[in-house]
Amino acid sequence: MMMMLNIFICILVGISWNLRNGKSVQKIHIPFKRFWCQRVLSKSFWNREQQRLDFIYNPIISSELSGDPGIKLPDWLNDTRPLDPCEPDHRVTTQIVDYNSLPERFQDFLLHMRCRNYTMLINQPNLCDDQPFLLLAVKSLIPHFDRRQAIRESWGRAGVLANRTVVTVFLLGNTFSGDHFPDLLQMVGHEAVLHQDLLQWDYRDTFFNLTLKEVLFLEWFSKHCPQAQYVLKGDDDVFVNTLRIIDYLEGLSEVKARDLFMGDVISNAAPHRDPKLKYFIPESVFVGQYPAYAGGGGYLYSGDLALRLYYISHQVVLYPIDDVYTGMCLKKLGLTPEKHTGFKTFDIEEKYRHSSCIYRNLMLVHSRTPQDILKIWQWIVHPEPDCQ
Repeated sequence: MMMMLNIFICILVGISWNLRNGKSVQKIHIPFKRFWCQRVLSKSFWNREQQRLDFIYNPIISSELSGDPGIKLPDWLNDTRPLDPCEPDHRVTTQIVDYNSLPERFQDFLLHMRCRNYTMLINQPNLCDDQPFLLLAVKSLIPHFDRRQAIRESWGRAGVLANRTVVTVFLLGNTFSGDHFPDLLQMVGHEAVLHQDLLQWDYRDTFFNLTLKEVLFLEWFSKHCPQAQYVLKGDDDVFVNTLRIIDYLEGLSEVKARDLFMGDVISNAAPHRDPKLKYFIPESVFVGQYPAYAGGGGYLYSGDLALRLYYISHQVVLYPIDDVYTGMCLKKLGLTPEKHTGFKTFDIEEKYRHSSCIYRNLMLVHSRTPQDILKIWQWIVHPEPDCQ
């Protein structure tokens, strides 16, 4: 990056000098092949794939390529990847040295990490016809009927709340026989007809595919709900104080609202290298620090930013941890998530968990059972008289 910046500065200096001396400015050719042959490729698969996208989407290089189709791409861009991004990418089995020792679902993610095109099984194309002030997008799994119903009867109640239109949608993937889930598709179909708040895609719904759920939702949002002013995205085991969130959003300036991305922010984090941990990432897949990111239990952002996140996501290789991936996309946009103490994705102190008053000033708490969610919501809508 520093070498590229220096070249760009030299070009600007040269143009400025020519203008001052009355010389005409001719087209300047970037030393394309010579410059990019000096690229040092990462030994880690994800980083190497990202280097490729960074090259393709670099505005200077893209301009040069479009202006001179005869330019030959650098050798390091040539590979044997399938032309169809949704075909299994078997390169990973040889390019990731410890591939065979990774968990099966991690292997599945790596084989299909280039695919973002999955059939939509259940859609709600008219869900946002009333132009919602707040869209509540909840990540859920097919068997979690009780969680979804508790949310519908509490913080995710769709309609007019505090004089603002609120819409709720649940995001689902699919189950496969190899994952040992019962066949519940008929029940889900009935639920979708009854409540008209489910979105489902035909991909394997696993922890490592939560990133896929993220980008598929953003695509759906760009097509069917771009007029929503704000989005609260969270898990189906969180409690959300919707009234508190609406009150906060109404006080935002137009400038701050545009780039709003708020949650329980984690900074200076790095990949876990212990294979026993849920968030394990081997060095053969990724090296480096994580950008600042908001914990995936729940975060709040503007509809305007949701659209920008969708478009920039095409320039960021899918990563198997969804909240880290969203942080990567924000960084690509030049933004940093804002930390708010009202988001408690790692819960609150145990001594406060059964205090009705404590939840009035919180925005989101993780995690709670369906029974807890229903009880806490009653505390919110019918607060104790002595709660300040």
